[in-house]
Amino acid sequence: MSGLLDGHLAAVTGGGSGIGEAIALGYAEQGAEIVILDSNAAAGDDTAKAIRDAGGKASSFEINITDRAACHAVAAKIAADVGQLTVLVNNAGINRRTHITGDKAAVEQDWDDIIDVNIKGMFNITHALLEPLRASKGRIVNIASIQSFLHVSWPNSAAYTTSKHGVLGLTRALAAELGADGVRVNAIGPGLIETPLNKPLREANPNMVASIMQHTPLGRAGQPHDMVGPAVFLASDLSAYVTGSILIADGGFRTL
Repeated sequence: MSGLLDGHLAAVTGGGSGIGEAIALGYAEQGAEIVILDSNAAAGDDTAKAIRDAGGKASSFEINITDRAACHAVAAKIAADVGQLTVLVNNAGINRRTHITGDKAAVEQDWDDIIDVNIKGMFNITHALLEPLRASKGRIVNIASIQSFLHVSWPNSAAYTTSKHGVLGLTRALAAELGADGVRVNAIGPGLIETPLNKPLREANPNMVASIMQHTPLGRAGQPHDMVGPAVFLASDLSAYVTGSILIADGGFRTL
């Protein structure tokens, strides 16, 4: 089935690599025009160019989503230079594995950085883009995690686990409030997805990776393209009566 996102203008944060890049490319294949929002300008430009080279429409903007004023500025630029946004994918995020009992300065820095990007940043860009999303009865897709759930956590990820609980909470709160405007807000809960972002973590924690695979019925780690189908579903009319939900895409991890 093609053309599921014809006529849509979708912004993807962190669209320069990993899951965000895959979703941006997948949305473009389904007919959407894409706006890449990434702190890495070169990576964002590369994704936009790949979409254009394939015959799609795309632009990119450098943005640090922890900068609230910058988020409002890029929202105004999108409205003026590109058009009315109809879909927002909140994918940008960071992850570090730091034991809470470790080096005090490192623990505190990681906590601040992760909360600033994964929660405050998501709020900043969503709030900045709320006007066009409400006007278009748009769709918001947040990238949460299997660590958004109480019984899934690791002993070296207090900040990340907390932030992903927050993503799920924000998803449900926004769905409850924005439903009256026709805006649907949902999340995807990936399991272990092999991305450039988490490659150092995977290489530094082989025992953790092995443990995850032992609890994954499909027997493999996910790839960024595995998130495209769920993301297209939640942005398209196929999910017209779905809001406030999280679609788990973890290879079955939570079944064991």
